[in-house]
Amino acid sequence: MRPVKISTLSFNYFNLPLWAGQHQGIFADEGLDVEIEVHETIDAVYERLRDGHVHFSRGTTEHVIIDREQGGDQEIIGGNLNKLPFSLIGAKHIKSITDLRGGRVGVSSIAAGSSSLVMKIFAAHGLEYPRDYTLVPCGPIQARWEQLQSGEIDAGLQGVPLNHIALDSGYSDLGDMSSVFPDFQFSSLNVERRWARENSETVTAFMRGWIKAHQWVFANRAESSKIAVSESGVALRYNDRAWDEYVAKAIFPADGAVSVAAVQTLIDVSALIRALPTRGTRRAETYINSSYIDAAALSV
Repeated sequence: MRPVKISTLSFNYFNLPLWAGQHQGIFADEGLDVEIEVHETIDAVYERLRDGHVHFSRGTTEHVIIDREQGGDQEIIGGNLNKLPFSLIGAKHIKSITDLRGGRVGVSSIAAGSSSLVMKIFAAHGLEYPRDYTLVPCGPIQARWEQLQSGEIDAGLQGVPLNHIALDSGYSDLGDMSSVFPDFQFSSLNVERRWARENSETVTAFMRGWIKAHQWVFANRAESSKIAVSESGVALRYNDRAWDEYVAKAIFPADGAVSVAAVQTLIDVSALIRALPTRGTRRAETYINSSYIDAAALSV
């Protein structure tokens, strides 16, 4: 068995294909002993890969772009959240985005991730950052949900199924992000290019498992929900609702592949919102290497 390490963010539903690959022995069938490192900040997930402590990351796609802009060597080799599973959830007294003038909005990170989405949506309602509201880097969706309940933030993006839990608890629905951004690559499977080239057999084996894990998830609602319950602690009924949405809306890619169009949307939106004109000239293909998943697909 070849040991492989992957860093990922929190115990949320976004990890379901990775969990399925482990629970169902899919990666083991490829001769891989996969160790999953769970971190509670998106920066830590990225840094563990950058610094060579792990071989893969299931992290925010924007971090790959930032890495390359800073002279790094990361690339995207697979998909994860190819469409947005987020709702903007406000405190119970917040009834519209304009009510958040002067408010505190929780995001995963200021430099990457959900902050560009928030700034884009708020700008459309006449609210400019940092003039009209404060962004609070409070980590992944579970941390944002906890801080929303405690009153530390007034709103934040919540991913399925935590958005449904929040709405059932009386919190305010301020909008579905997928209706604004139909294609948006929020997170992906990433590697360091040099390591991947030097270990192409291992990478291709992992990608076979990645493809098979996604196929298994799409074909197994009940068992997928049980795995999600065991890893996340979220009630079964909410995980069933999550599976329905992630499959029907193709939030997860059925073939495990990244979406070129969705990465391009990320580039275009983040370049505009973060005032990075040079980024806006780059094409999604600059950051994507599909050779490993293409090779893996031939033997699945």
